[in-house]
This record gives sequence, structure tokens and C-alpha cells, in this order.
Amino acid sequence: MSKNVADVLGKGLSPQSYIDTMEKNKDKFQAWSDQFAWTSDEEREFFESLQFRDDLRCLIIAAEWCGDCVRNVPVVLRALEATQIPTEILIMEQFTETLDNFLTLGGRSIPVVIFADTGGHVLAQWGPRPVDVQAHMVAFKQANPDREAADYQDNLKVVKQQMLVQYGEGTAYQARIVNELREVLSAL
Repeated sequence: MSKNVADVLGKGLSPQSYIDTMEKNKDKFQAWSDQFAWTSDEEREFFESLQFRDDLRCLIIAAEWCGDCVRNVPVVLRALEATQIPTEILIMEQFTETLDNFLTLGGRSIPVVIFADTGGHVLAQWGPRPVDVQAHMVAFKQANPDREAADYQDNLKVVKQQMLVQYGEGTAYQARIVNELREVLSAL
């Protein structure tokens, strides 16, 4: 059965409302957004070419306390800004049933960026983090299937550090997200 998000279309926050109501990590979120830059005119033009796609909608499941959301959602929003695709943010805690249809490795990982048609039929998704960063979590989950194991939490701390290193200190990861979003959107 294909996924459908018609029941939540129109129930999220606009990107600006989400930012305005943030109580945690707002400065970091804004800083990552302010540092966004297109890597080429061709890349920007691709996203701008989607302005004529009135058949697409975007939902982003996120939470202001989540480090991946604070890093990744500003990039997604800045790229999608050029597309003019109607975009809403669903606060994870208010939309857990929706999130449960988009689990990552069997768990609730955010952000999840969902592209749907106007009827809510899900066409594609992205997230929760760039593929190269997510690869560390995939390897961790494969090596640590038992969440109750004595060393699970210690191993999780290690993988989170590895993921931070993979993100890097600067904004290079943003270009990787834009490239991955472009691949997703090119298929629609």
C-alpha cells in the first residue's frame, strides 16, 4: 500500500511560523540558514525551475531540540524556497502517527522531508541526514541490534561523535543535502 499524507496536509506550520515559535536552538538554526549558499548557478536554476510544479507539496517532520533538524532543515528550507513548493513543518511530538509511517531503520529519526502530490500521495522522501552521515548510523544499527545491551549507549555516543565529524565543521555538508534533494526531485 502506498503512503498518503492527505490527512495532515494543511495542518503544519509555515517555515517562518516554525522559526518564530522556536524556543530551543533558534540561533543555531538561523546561523545554518544564513550560511547557506548555492554552489553553482546551474544548481540554483534547477530548483527555480520547479516553481511551475503546482502539483507538489512538501511536509517536513521536525523538532527544535533535534541536532539533525537544526543542521538540516535550514538547508532544506533554503533550497525549497527557490522552488516555491508549498512547505509545512509538522512538529514531531504532534504528528507521531505520521512519523511512524516514515521510520528510519525501524526508529523515529528526524527530520523527514516528504514530497507528495496535491492529493497527499507520497512521491518521495529524504532524511534524516545526508547519506554519508547516515552511513555511520546504519553501520551502528547493524553492529548493535540489541538496544538493551550493556554497551549500547556507550557505542551510540561513539557513533554520534563519528556523525558530527562526518558533518564537518563548516557548511560543506549543505551542498551534499542540496545534491541529494536534487536527485529526489529530479525523479518526480
